[in-house]
Amino acid sequence: MSNNGLRLVWVYPDLLSTYGDQGNALVVERRARQRGLDVQRVDVRSDQPVPTSGDIYLIGGGEDRPQRLAAERLRRDGGLSRAASNGAIIFSVCAGYQILGHEFINDLGEREQGLGLLDVVSTRGEGARCVGDVLADIDPHLGLEALTGFENHQGVTHLGPTARPFARVRFGRGNGTGDGTEGAYNDTVFGTYMHGPVMARNPQIADHLLKLALDVNALPPTDDRWYEALRAERIASATQPA
Repeated sequence: MSNNGLRLVWVYPDLLSTYGDQGNALVVERRARQRGLDVQRVDVRSDQPVPTSGDIYLIGGGEDRPQRLAAERLRRDGGLSRAASNGAIIFSVCAGYQILGHEFINDLGEREQGLGLLDVVSTRGEGARCVGDVLADIDPHLGLEALTGFENHQGVTHLGPTARPFARVRFGRGNGTGDGTEGAYNDTVFGTYMHGPVMARNPQIADHLLKLALDVNALPPTDDRWYEALRAERIASATQPA
């Protein structure tokens, strides 16, 4: 974190912000301010360069054509990749998650090169679309509570040897591979299929990103009653039979 405070970068809201994913930026910003942190939020549109000096970068989901356009522009710009090389924290959702991998299938049915920040490859699933509420157990190494979110994707994401599953599903499809994995991460780069927005349902994830950016083991407590009520409602919904 710089002397000017925490710099939060919301990447390409004009292309990648479906299912309320912009709420992730709102939640991270609010939870930082609740701890007395000075936060500078930067919304970077797809016709603007991605700054390399951010602390936390957030990327949302999008439709197939905007996803292709976003991948092309992020490759050409190079800012997000340079930020990752500098140790920035990156959290991505759905289409953004696929873009951070090695490749995905674009709206033209072709292989599209990703940024290679996560060791994953995404293909197009041939079965039923993955849609509905999800409940999953986050990797114990991260020390976080159960993950709740909403998935809506046709993609299937396969993890390579250097990517760890972000979570393992109890209910839902997750990565769509049938192996129970959901999302992927390495030390500072995270990907998930969870909308919701996922930070509103899982504020502990926002706090985890803040702790990584601040290089601390704990944060001052906040009033989480609203989040806890939302989590309880969505977890109950996921576990009820259709």
